[in-house]
Amino acid sequence: MSADTLPGRRPLPRATARPCPEVVPLLARGVAAGLLFFSAACRPVDTRSPLDPARLEPAIPARVAARFPDGWRFSMRREPVFAPHAMVASNSKLASDAGVEILRQGGNAVDAAVAVGFALAVTLPEAGNLGGGGYMVIRLADGRTAALDYREKAPRAATRDMYIGPDGNVTSASLVGPLASGVPGAVAGMAEAHRKYGSLPLAIVIGPAIRLAADGFAVDAALNSSLAGSATLLRKFAGAARFLPGGAPLAVGARLVQPELAETLRLIAQGGADAFYKGRIADDIVSEMRLSGGGIITKRDLADYRAAWRTPLRGTYRGYTLLTMPPSSSGGVTISETLNILEAHGSSASFGNANQMHVLASAYQRAFLDRNSKLGDPDFVSVPLSQLTSKDYAKGLARTIGAGRSTPTVSLVPGAAERSHTTHYSVVDQFGNAVATTTTINDLYGSGVYVRGAGFFLNDEMDDFAAKPGTPNQFGLVQGEQNAIAPGKRMLSAMAPTIVLDPAGEFLLATGARGGPRIITSTSQVILNIIDHRMDLSDAMRAPRLHHQSLPDSLRLEAGGFAPSVIARLRAMGYAAYESTGGIGLTSSVMRVRGGYQGMDDPRSSGGATGF
Repeated sequence: MSADTLPGRRPLPRATARPCPEVVPLLARGVAAGLLFFSAACRPVDTRSPLDPARLEPAIPARVAARFPDGWRFSMRREPVFAPHAMVASNSKLASDAGVEILRQGGNAVDAAVAVGFALAVTLPEAGNLGGGGYMVIRLADGRTAALDYREKAPRAATRDMYIGPDGNVTSASLVGPLASGVPGAVAGMAEAHRKYGSLPLAIVIGPAIRLAADGFAVDAALNSSLAGSATLLRKFAGAARFLPGGAPLAVGARLVQPELAETLRLIAQGGADAFYKGRIADDIVSEMRLSGGGIITKRDLADYRAAWRTPLRGTYRGYTLLTMPPSSSGGVTISETLNILEAHGSSASFGNANQMHVLASAYQRAFLDRNSKLGDPDFVSVPLSQLTSKDYAKGLARTIGAGRSTPTVSLVPGAAERSHTTHYSVVDQFGNAVATTTTINDLYGSGVYVRGAGFFLNDEMDDFAAKPGTPNQFGLVQGEQNAIAPGKRMLSAMAPTIVLDPAGEFLLATGARGGPRIITSTSQVILNIIDHRMDLSDAMRAPRLHHQSLPDSLRLEAGGFAPSVIARLRAMGYAAYESTGGIGLTSSVMRVRGGYQGMDDPRSSGGATGF
């Protein structure tokens, strides 16, 4: 569906009317703000008062306190941030603050989401980005919905076997260096979302990010640790000196100032997406392709890039409604299929029970098999969405789940990724509009290539294609021809920005995650914790998680989160169950509660929520 035919071309509700585009320059030159001229080309604007917090009690059962094993590392409860009017949650407290700054100026949820996205490019260089791409799911207060796909694309010079070496094996060129980068979509996506639904001028919305880049901010322990862990990659390419002065990562408390990035943001604020894809910034990207050696992104690739409006995937689960991302993302489809299988199987057992974990792992196993073999860019391949999201199809899969016994993956489909450093943020504004956004450059710091003239890292998203269909990638995911490399094609993603409506059809939750294929399992488990296990947001976010992706045929459990007797029972069922000290996904969520909203970043990582 194109932007022109998408329902709801009107801007989001906000407190004051928006002047026509031709009037903005006049206002900037000092014409009285109250003097607005509307031409016949102007679109009508809803003018509404902020929601009354007293109306915000969700139509859901009372919450039940959760109990986790004594050895669980998040046994100490952490209270979410509460605010009566609006909330932003992301992996960077500074970026969340930027979003709330825009909301306080009268901006709406899309304005704030765009502000957060640009701010993350400054404050979270490991994952926040201008050199990557992502997805945005929007739900307006009046019930209209939208989904925006700004996933990266393969350059025109890309070929199906470009990463297969002379020995027939996949090389590392899809992970490190300029050949690993797809054509970035982040700037096009954020600019398009703002064009269609924003209410404040883009220059105001990007303002906080420009300030953070130009004036700098204090490095915290999380950024210091991130830089130290990626120092080897950063040293491979120019630009490392900014982050590793003297060869060592920026110290905690040091100030990170990024003047090149500040100038890039100023150019985008003035010229919109064209400044990035057709102007000096595009020249800098193409120059870096040459200087870093072997890159194939051209000026034509950049100039031709467009974000794509898509119809949100709408599903139901036990009376709740889910709005999530369709392909080229696999996240929404896989979550929907998983939940349909669980619903068909029957009522959920108590949290942490071996039978409950068996059914959940089996549902993931079956949904991931479909994900890996049937999903791809819908502009290039036929995707059987109606089948994969069908309740009847899920019933058939549910009947294949044996009682008390795991099913070997090879018996389901004989013979039968995305990297982990993505970032998600959720926004709800004072008017009741909600946005869930997930964005990525793939690995920490992407390909490692730093566009030295423009101040940002480029992605290594080409690794998310099936470089050699039918063989496991580094995550063990076996993907098929649907996701093979082709020029101009979007690579399959696990990102799953999701908005949940309560049984009365009102906003309840905006959530999503980072973590490669674990995005799917972590996001869905937050939702299940709230719906099936009646947890509040704090418990839903800190609860132990599991992960099964069909291949490798193993069940990953967060260490210390499940009783030894439960793990023993799962192994007796036939699962290759193991405990991992690493977290399964990192989520950021906003939930409606009585009198307002709660926001929370994942206790497994850094970040922050801010509201008012």
